[in-house]
Amino acid sequence: MGPDARVLDDIARVAGGAVNILGGLRQQIREEIKARLEDMADHMDLVPREDVDILKARIDKLEARIVTLEKGGKKTVAKATVSKKPKTKAKAKPKAKLKAKPKTKPKTKTKKKKPAGKRK
Repeated sequence: MGPDARVLDDIARVAGGAVNILGGLRQQIREEIKARLEDMADHMDLVPREDVDILKARIDKLEARIVTLEKGGKKTVAKATVSKKPKTKAKAKPKAKLKAKPKTKPKTKTKKKKPAGKRK
């Protein structure tokens, strides 16, 4: 007597369902572990790797600029310190006219101090 085709079909369905359930369970476990690790990283004030990479790139650029400035001398330094102007110019506000105050010297009275000497 051989196994019935229906029984084998049922066993295959149960096995397939079990595989699907285990696959879903595996995904849930991964997500839970990832969430917990992120919570721990936030609690420990850790910085994301992307931020570290961005800062390293900025440091490398600044180090290269320092080397260039040190090699170039004072002329290069003067050019490098001038900030770039924005492409669009803002309209200047009209200056208010101020009345000129007459220049006068402040009046201060100064007393001459007598030199300290022996009293008789």
